Amino acid sequence: MLRWIRTRFLTGVAVAAPLAITVWLIVTVVSFIDNTIKPLIPSQYNPETYLPFAIPGMGLLIAILALTLLGALAANILGRTVISIGERIVNGLPFIRNVYGALKQIIETVFQGQQHSFKEVVLVEYPLEGSFAVAFVASEGRGVIRQVVGQGEPVIGVFIPTTPNPTSGFLLFVPRSRTVKLDLTIEEAAKLIISFGIVQPDRLPAGAIPDDHPLSQEIAAGQAADKS
Repeated sequence: MLRWIRTRFLTGVAVAAPLAITVWLIVTVVSFIDNTIKPLIPSQYNPETYLPFAIPGMGLLIAILALTLLGALAANILGRTVISIGERIVNGLPFIRNVYGALKQIIETVFQGQQHSFKEVVLVEYPLEGSFAVAFVASEGRGVIRQVVGQGEPVIGVFIPTTPNPTSGFLLFVPRSRTVKLDLTIEEAAKLIISFGIVQPDRLPAGAIPDDHPLSQEIAAGQAADKS
């Protein structure tokens, strides 16, 4: 009976916990935005001044409208001119221009054009031979990077995120032949990393490494050495 109660209790926790955490995150974010935006609204324009109750989500709605208007302003000639002048002023400040430039590149990469976002998930031999890490293909290596790293063969830049915080990690340039492509979406790979490897798609790995792949040959050689 105790085992049955414990099993059913854990099942209930497994069902309720994701829903409860999701609701809590939504309420926390909406409350934070409301508490930040509402004090900026003049009292004569704030509906809550005339109502006996608070309006949840009003700050979020105003923030969405403000960002939409800002985007519309930035799309015309006048807005682009104002933004260009502002960026020139910011670029004249020694420390702030570095922070602003880095944040701008990151945000533009996330919200604009798919051509600059992660498109492929691979396995990379890291941090030492025989161990593999999940990585995202970020770019193609060119110029001196391709000459030094690949010695003429294709080179890719891969981002290896840390667990459980995938926003930090390491950027490596490796020959493409030294990676193994995984049949995973970016979202599935992110879940795998954040969950410490617990949440794995059913098709991981998608297939065997081809026999002519350099890593396949090294693994076979290592297994033969271990048997001997």
